[in-house]
Amino acid sequence: MGRRLKVVAVSGSLQRPSRTLALVEQLLDGITRVLPADTHLIELAAIAPRLALAEPRGHVPDDVRAHLDAIESADLLVAASPVYRASYTGLFKHLFDLVHHEALIDVPVLLAATGGSDRHALVIDLQLRPLFSFFQALTRPVGVYASEREFDGHAPASDALRERIALAIERAVPWVRPREASSASALQHKVAQASAA
Repeated sequence: MGRRLKVVAVSGSLQRPSRTLALVEQLLDGITRVLPADTHLIELAAIAPRLALAEPRGHVPDDVRAHLDAIESADLLVAASPVYRASYTGLFKHLFDLVHHEALIDVPVLLAATGGSDRHALVIDLQLRPLFSFFQALTRPVGVYASEREFDGHAPASDALRERIALAIERAVPWVRPREASSASALQHKVAQASAA
C-alpha cells in the first residue's frame, strides 16, 4: 500500500482568530471529505516571531524547518493570505522565500484570500498566482476570495462563499497525485546542500 496523500495549508494571517484561518479550515475540511489525506496546517500567527528572524534557510528554528519540509513534500498545497495594501502579507512572502525554488514543480496549489471588500478579489490572479508560477506549481484556475461581509465574525456565513469553496475543491482534487519517491529524495538532497552553503 502506498503512502497517504499529504495536503499542506498555509494561513498567512498574523492574527488569531482570523477569517483567513477560518477559510483555510473550511477548505481543508472539504478536501478531506473527498480525498483520503493527512493534513498539515501552518499558521503564520503562531510562528511569526521565529519566522521573521529565519534567514538564511540553514539557520531557521526547528519548528519553522518542519513547516518548510511539509510545504516541500506536499501533494496539494492550499495557500491563503489576507490582503494588505493590495497584496499578501510580508511574512507569507518570507515563508515562501525560504522554500526551495524546485520544491513545488507540478504541485497543484489551491489559492485563497480574504479582504475587506470585493475590490481586492484580483489579488489571487495578480499577486498569488505569479508567486507560485515562479515555483512552476500548478495553480488551479478556480481560487477562493472571500470578503468581510461573507463572514459572521470569523466564520464563513455566505452560501455563495460555500459554493465557491466546493467548486474550488471539485476542480483541484482530480489533480492531486502522490509525489514520486525518487524526485522527493533528490529534492531533499538539494535542500540539504543549499542549507549547508
